[in-house]
Amino acid sequence: MAIKQVEPPQAYEILTANPDAIYLDVRTEGEFAQGHPPGAINIPVVFIKGPGQMEPNEDFLQVAQKALPRDRQLVVGCMAGGRSQRACEILEEAGFADLTNVRGGFGGARDRSGQVIVPGWRDAGLPVSNEVGDNSYQSQRRKAGL
Repeated sequence: MAIKQVEPPQAYEILTANPDAIYLDVRTEGEFAQGHPPGAINIPVVFIKGPGQMEPNEDFLQVAQKALPRDRQLVVGCMAGGRSQRACEILEEAGFADLTNVRGGFGGARDRSGQVIVPGWRDAGLPVSNEVGDNSYQSQRRKAGL
């Protein structure tokens, strides 16, 4: 099944219409703590080691498989849409079927000149939470037994 592509307003509509859907935020723990869609679960797909240096999170799939129900729709977002697309591909290969990538993510997609071409969740005026709690990456790791 193809990975669906939506922009933040459509992602919000999906989450509102389907209370069983899960927003999976694949940004880093620091990015997540600075704001995210309410109820989002954080499992980073990469860690940022320095400017332009990303390192894959070797535990991403293991944590996702144990923390996320396979029968639920996953709406996957990052900062702009690139990391979340990669996360969707990893999850699809592992057998997750109902995947939706959020183009524009939380902070917006930009062209090469830096102009916003798809406003992000935050700039679209959608609800934002700073509550981390049980949805933090560390909580997800504990659920996965790591």
